[in-house]
Amino acid sequence: MNKQKRFAVILSGCGVYDGAEIHEATLTLLAISKASASYECFAPDKEQAQVINHLNGKTMDETRNVLVEAARITRGKIKPLNLFEPETFDAVIFPGGFGVAKNLCTLAFEGSECTVDPEVELAVIASVEASIPIGALCIAPALIVKILPGAEVTIGNDPETIRVIEKMGGIHHQADLSHVVVDPKYKLVTTPCYMLDAHIIEIADATQMVVNELIRLM
Repeated sequence: MNKQKRFAVILSGCGVYDGAEIHEATLTLLAISKASASYECFAPDKEQAQVINHLNGKTMDETRNVLVEAARITRGKIKPLNLFEPETFDAVIFPGGFGVAKNLCTLAFEGSECTVDPEVELAVIASVEASIPIGALCIAPALIVKILPGAEVTIGNDPETIRVIEKMGGIHHQADLSHVVVDPKYKLVTTPCYMLDAHIIEIADATQMVVNELIRLM
């Protein structure tokens, strides 16, 4: 009997403008379950870079914690990222959302000169060293490029973001919502999701494609 595959899902808060994109996060968990695999969620235990009012898009004068906010998506079942041990998982996946570019790294503020949260960088490098495949959705491929030199990714077709990725040393391939880009060197699977004008059904299909490809690479 085959052992059930285990995914680590790394979240960046809760809400597209300052945390994890909720559709992408939730549909990733659904895709993993539909593939008869299991998941465990992680997030950095740190203060968010910003808090955004999702009704009007304005910055709010308050502070929130990335791990506490991400727990909203996972119904409280989540661990601090510093407890992530890649050798106990078969794959790791990063949903998108501006939290990736604000909380997991500083891409939203510093572009190609961004810095990466040390716990996030360690998680990615340790996953590569453990030879477990990595999935990245939406803007998350840009984060991965900053960590893994020469990684091949897609974020869709946004020219400005493509330039940033290439400036960081990444190799970008344009792709639509029906495709994933696979970098065999890093066992990395990426797809644009909401970097393109997408419907939630298309996001569901895209996350399932990523999960299925990660399982194939295991």
